[in-house]
Amino acid sequence: MLVSTTNTLEGHRVREYRGLVAGEAILGTNFVRDFFANIRDVVGGRSGGYEKGLREAREIAVKEMCDKAKDLGANAVIGVDIDYETVGEKGSMLMVTAAGTAVVVD
Repeated sequence: MLVSTTNTLEGHRVREYRGLVAGEAILGTNFVRDFFANIRDVVGGRSGGYEKGLREAREIAVKEMCDKAKDLGANAVIGVDIDYETVGEKGSMLMVTAAGTAVVVD
């Protein structure tokens, strides 16, 4: 599955548009609470554990998006946008969303 943030794929022609596809992943309350509680401790450095959690959530969202595109008969997703949003009571969870247009390319 080809995935791109652009609306075209160099060297490929879009033959068919199959529709909007999206995937979501939600990180639970403990992750978000711990993340914001410890953000002060990360000043000047990086938190590998939190980066790993965000990376895994992004990978889950992108995989889910690609699976939906495949179900529509697409072989690529273009115009992909990845968003991070807090949801739930008092922003207690973090949602990662990947969305794009499922297409068939040559």
